[in-house]
Amino acid sequence: MGLFTKPKKLEVKTYGNPVLRKECREIPEITPEISDLAERMVQCMYDENGIGLAAPQVGVNLRMFVIDTCVEENEVYSTPGEAYLSPKMPLAIINPEIVSTSGPDKPFVEGCLSIPGVNATVIRPDVIRLKGKLLNGEEIDIECGGLLSRCAQHEIDHLDGVLFTDKADVEEVLEAKLQLDKLTETNKRQIQKKKRRR
Repeated sequence: MGLFTKPKKLEVKTYGNPVLRKECREIPEITPEISDLAERMVQCMYDENGIGLAAPQVGVNLRMFVIDTCVEENEVYSTPGEAYLSPKMPLAIINPEIVSTSGPDKPFVEGCLSIPGVNATVIRPDVIRLKGKLLNGEEIDIECGGLLSRCAQHEIDHLDGVLFTDKADVEEVLEAKLQLDKLTETNKRQIQKKKRRR
């Protein structure tokens, strides 16, 4: 039996679901199953109007995320990573790793498909050196800035069990406490229901 079962449509796990707090396992080999997961994750990301989605967000404990930060045609990019990767999007990054960061730390209001209705300011490095592998097996080790850098950092946090609310402005997160508590409570009820069915 493989990692996944029908139906094909993936479901985004939300705040309070324990799967979002687990550190993900590396992918030893890019198999057809991994390619299939990536394809379905991209579809899920588009269905939810997102620009990035990490495997744990759909309940899969593997180090992979999909991304599409290519916003405009003929956009001028500030780093080699943006110029190289943007025309290939959407794409999956396997076993991604941030090797180094540079440039000033910048604030940006982030949201997350796993935390619907909540946005908060997160300060992150402007530029990262990103290592990983594409689905075709190509290895990348490239400097990334802009929205690509921001999104990659956010998704790699997911792979380490970290959510943007852990790094966001404390007051803004407190303002969202009611929504976060509601999501947590919903997940608790769902988990209890599943336990009773067993």
